[in-house]
Amino acid sequence: MSGTKKIAVLTGGGDCPGLNAVIRAVTKSAINVYGMEVIGFLDGFKGMVEKDYIPLTLETVSGIAHTGGTILGSSNRDNPFRYLTVEDEQEVFTDQSDRAIENMRELGIQGLIVIGGDGSLHIAQEFYEKGIKVVGVPKTIDNDLSATDVTFGFHTAVDTATEALDRLHTTAESHHRIMILEVMGRYAGWIALHAGMAGGADVILIPEIPYQVDRVVEQVKHRYEKGKKFSIIVVAEGAREVDGEMVVKQMVPQSHDPIRLGGAGEKLAQQLEKSAGMETRVTVLGHLQRGGAPIPYDRILSTRYGVAAVEAFARGAYGTMVSLRGSDIVAVPIIDAIEKLKNVDPDSDIVRAAKAVGMSFGD
Repeated sequence: MSGTKKIAVLTGGGDCPGLNAVIRAVTKSAINVYGMEVIGFLDGFKGMVEKDYIPLTLETVSGIAHTGGTILGSSNRDNPFRYLTVEDEQEVFTDQSDRAIENMRELGIQGLIVIGGDGSLHIAQEFYEKGIKVVGVPKTIDNDLSATDVTFGFHTAVDTATEALDRLHTTAESHHRIMILEVMGRYAGWIALHAGMAGGADVILIPEIPYQVDRVVEQVKHRYEKGKKFSIIVVAEGAREVDGEMVVKQMVPQSHDPIRLGGAGEKLAQQLEKSAGMETRVTVLGHLQRGGAPIPYDRILSTRYGVAAVEAFARGAYGTMVSLRGSDIVAVPIIDAIEKLKNVDPDSDIVRAAKAVGMSFGD
């Protein structure tokens, strides 16, 4: 067990379906298999800095695997290495990582499990480099972490987006409209691609394949000429035109990634109404993709990840992230997971399959 008697767990970054299932698996396997004590830091890394936590017991985590959200709370703004504090009545960013580490020592915590995406795992890596025994669990609906085939929460987000497309189909056909669904994903098009294919979209626009508006117009008009007087378009929030920029909704300076994307769907709608002459409506799915209960796939994957994270601690595999490779869960260096984003390959078989059945990417 490498001397580990007490561990802490936290959920950082944006929430997603499956977080509670991981917390449950970490707690139950740590207690049942290794006799460890477990605590949960509240509201992400903020709990580490402020020493705000709750004990996690078998009773605490009972019956939460099927629920959405996180019983620990989360935050994507409280980076201990760049923590917003008030000095002389002025807001400043200071390094509070040593304070967080001292809190862990005072609580007798020998290890930390960080459940998070790219931003949270960058912070986890920094703590590992300062001597903290860290294991990461890959969480993001965007599915953009390298070194793992799938992040938990992704398939539930795709399920939500696909259901939205199913519903948009009927109203689009009834009113002979172009319906645009804008989905999340940041700089990767995984949600748009998978939901678009599952939901029978006519056009899928993703960051990895810059689009031309006239190509989208061609697809819409071609369908109209064939008697299909409506079109369904899925737009990733990071989609952009050839030689264009992503549409930025706002900036959040306190965040690890301060850029908040949004508005790609509305921009495209205005262009299509002008060029195609068809009534166009936009639905921004937004945080509906993060909320709600995880589908069975994510409940199972989250449970496997949580158990694997505790096992990694038990064998001393610190500085690693549990990862799905094929059908197996393995531990890989966190640094391998965060060194670059995992993007859609424009030449991949899934993109080729979408194009083969008539879907356009605007290229």
